Amino acid sequence: MTAWRFIHTGDRSPAENMAIDEAILTAHSEGLVPPTVRFYGWNPATLSIGYFQKAQEVDQEAVMREGIGFVRRPTGGRAVLHDKELTYSIIVAENYPGIPRNVTEAYRVLSEGLLQGFRALGLGAEMVQLASDEEKEKYASAGSAACFDSPSWYELVVEGRKVAGSAQVRQKDVVLQHGSILLDMDTDQLFRMLRFSNEKVADRMKQSFLKKAVAINELLRAQGKPEVTLKQVEEAFRREIAAGLGVELVEAELSPYEAELTERLVREKYGTDEWNLRR
Repeated sequence: MTAWRFIHTGDRSPAENMAIDEAILTAHSEGLVPPTVRFYGWNPATLSIGYFQKAQEVDQEAVMREGIGFVRRPTGGRAVLHDKELTYSIIVAENYPGIPRNVTEAYRVLSEGLLQGFRALGLGAEMVQLASDEEKEKYASAGSAACFDSPSWYELVVEGRKVAGSAQVRQKDVVLQHGSILLDMDTDQLFRMLRFSNEKVADRMKQSFLKKAVAINELLRAQGKPEVTLKQVEEAFRREIAAGLGVELVEAELSPYEAELTERLVREKYGTDEWNLRR
């Protein structure tokens, strides 16, 4: 069985987390490290926005009042509040056997282990393919700045509600897919940090969001099942991601090169207003 690297970097700052993902991508593109699955958390809890998202959609004063970190991701999508969750990243060369060139098909392949991870926790997860007009309309977004508002192609849902928010970028002939697996979700806090034209619009968007997004423990509580811990979620997803990819995940740490590159990317990119407020 092919060995991939598994790294758990623990709770890191917003800038560090994005810098580490990019450093791994760069090191892998240069042939210095094998394909890698990474698990991580956030300290402090952080609001991340997508690469193309306007920073003006976020109330920066509210972010500071809430004691929340802020960072722009190198991937697309909309705002995510990273708090009670497992965040994962998968970094693998575009020409790796079995990785489709098509972005949406690559999502399907890389997300198979995520799907099985949710099922291992007792949830009836399915992968939504928005192929028909009917499905597109069913999962259409009300248009808020929040991620998890509506599923995209091959998104993971339980009972029609999104349970994982993933995004993908391709640089230097390498695929980086990362995303959030929510244990619990504070929707009120998330929406306090987003800008809306008025309170009525904010409330309408929030109610729409609640119908389309859900966290693991909310689902388990509704089924009368015990809640799961972060450790249980990590164990389930590490096992099922490995099975989904058909690889062995071997525990490792960042290389000195990756650690050095991470520090530089924090200093010159992800820790700067020039990057985070660029749009």
